[in-house]
Amino acid sequence: MIIIHASIKVNAPYREIFLEEARLVTKPSQAESGNISYQYYENPEEANSFIFVEKWKDEEAIQLHEETPHFKRFIKAVEPIVAEPIHAELFEASVKN
Repeated sequence: MIIIHASIKVNAPYREIFLEEARLVTKPSQAESGNISYQYYENPEEANSFIFVEKWKDEEAIQLHEETPHFKRFIKAVEPIVAEPIHAELFEASVKN
Protein backbone atom coordinates (compact mmCIF):
# COMPACT_ATOMS: atom_id res chain seq x y z
CA MET A 1 0.00 0.00 0.00
CA ILE A 2 1.18 3.52 -0.76
CA ILE A 3 0.04 6.48 1.31
CA ILE A 4 0.16 10.02 -0.05
CA HIS A 5 0.01 13.20 2.00
CA ALA A 6 -0.57 16.13 -0.35
CA SER A 7 -0.42 19.54 1.33
CA ILE A 8 -2.23 22.40 -0.35
CA LYS A 9 -2.35 26.02 0.83
CA VAL A 10 -5.05 28.03 -0.87
CA ASN A 11 -5.20 31.80 -1.31
CA ALA A 12 -8.04 32.94 0.97
CA PRO A 13 -10.26 34.55 -1.71
CA TYR A 14 -10.40 31.18 -3.53
CA ARG A 15 -11.35 29.01 -0.55
CA GLU A 16 -14.86 28.16 -1.78
CA ILE A 17 -13.63 27.37 -5.28
CA PHE A 18 -11.02 25.03 -3.81
CA LEU A 19 -13.57 23.30 -1.56
CA GLU A 20 -15.86 22.69 -4.52
CA GLU A 21 -12.99 21.29 -6.60
CA ALA A 22 -11.94 19.07 -3.67
CA ARG A 23 -15.49 17.71 -3.42
CA LEU A 24 -15.56 17.06 -7.16
CA VAL A 25 -12.32 15.06 -7.14
CA THR A 26 -12.94 13.07 -3.95
CA LYS A 27 -15.96 10.91 -4.86
CA PRO A 28 -14.67 9.61 -8.21
CA SER A 29 -11.20 9.06 -6.70
CA GLN A 30 -12.71 6.96 -3.91
CA ALA A 31 -14.51 4.89 -6.56
CA GLU A 32 -11.30 3.95 -8.39
CA SER A 33 -10.47 0.25 -8.14
CA GLY A 34 -6.95 0.84 -6.77
CA ASN A 35 -8.06 3.32 -4.10
CA ILE A 36 -8.25 2.25 -0.48
CA SER A 37 -9.01 5.65 1.06
CA TYR A 38 -9.16 9.26 -0.16
CA GLN A 39 -9.94 12.10 2.24
CA TYR A 40 -9.00 15.73 2.75
CA TYR A 41 -8.81 17.82 5.92
CA GLU A 42 -8.20 21.42 6.88
CA ASN A 43 -5.60 22.35 9.48
CA PRO A 44 -7.65 23.84 12.35
CA GLU A 45 -4.76 26.11 13.28
CA GLU A 46 -4.07 27.43 9.79
CA ALA A 47 -7.02 28.54 7.69
CA ASN A 48 -6.96 27.50 4.03
CA SER A 49 -4.26 24.90 4.64
CA PHE A 50 -5.42 21.45 3.57
CA ILE A 51 -4.02 17.95 3.39
CA PHE A 52 -5.21 15.11 1.21
CA VAL A 53 -4.58 11.72 2.80
CA GLU A 54 -4.75 9.02 0.17
CA LYS A 55 -4.16 5.26 0.34
CA TRP A 56 -3.54 3.36 -2.87
CA LYS A 57 -3.08 -0.33 -3.59
CA ASP A 58 0.16 0.20 -5.53
CA GLU A 59 2.11 2.52 -7.83
CA GLU A 60 0.06 1.44 -10.84
CA ALA A 61 -3.13 2.60 -9.09
CA ILE A 62 -1.56 6.02 -8.52
CA GLN A 63 -0.46 6.28 -12.13
CA LEU A 64 -3.96 5.40 -13.32
CA HIS A 65 -5.43 7.97 -10.91
CA GLU A 66 -3.17 10.70 -12.26
CA GLU A 67 -4.51 10.05 -15.77
CA THR A 68 -8.20 10.30 -14.85
CA PRO A 69 -10.24 13.26 -16.08
CA HIS A 70 -11.32 14.19 -12.53
CA PHE A 71 -7.72 14.36 -11.26
CA LYS A 72 -6.48 16.33 -14.27
CA ARG A 73 -9.39 18.75 -13.88
CA PHE A 74 -8.64 19.22 -10.18
CA ILE A 75 -4.96 20.01 -10.78
CA LYS A 76 -5.78 22.44 -13.57
CA ALA A 77 -8.40 24.19 -11.42
CA VAL A 78 -6.31 24.55 -8.26
CA GLU A 79 -2.90 25.44 -9.70
CA PRO A 80 -3.79 29.12 -10.18
CA ILE A 81 -5.39 29.49 -6.72
CA VAL A 82 -2.78 27.92 -4.45
CA ALA A 83 -0.55 30.10 -2.26
CA GLU A 84 2.48 27.86 -2.86
CA PRO A 85 3.28 24.74 -4.87
CA ILE A 86 1.47 21.56 -3.85
CA HIS A 87 3.74 19.40 -1.69
CA ALA A 88 3.23 15.62 -1.81
CA GLU A 89 4.92 12.94 0.27
CA LEU A 90 4.66 9.23 -0.53
CA PHE A 91 5.02 6.46 2.05
CA GLU A 92 5.09 2.72 1.51
CA ALA A 93 3.25 0.71 4.12
CA SER A 94 2.87 -3.01 4.57
CA VAL A 95 -0.47 -4.36 5.61
CA LYS A 96 -0.46 -6.98 8.34
CA ASN A 97 -3.31 -9.46 8.54
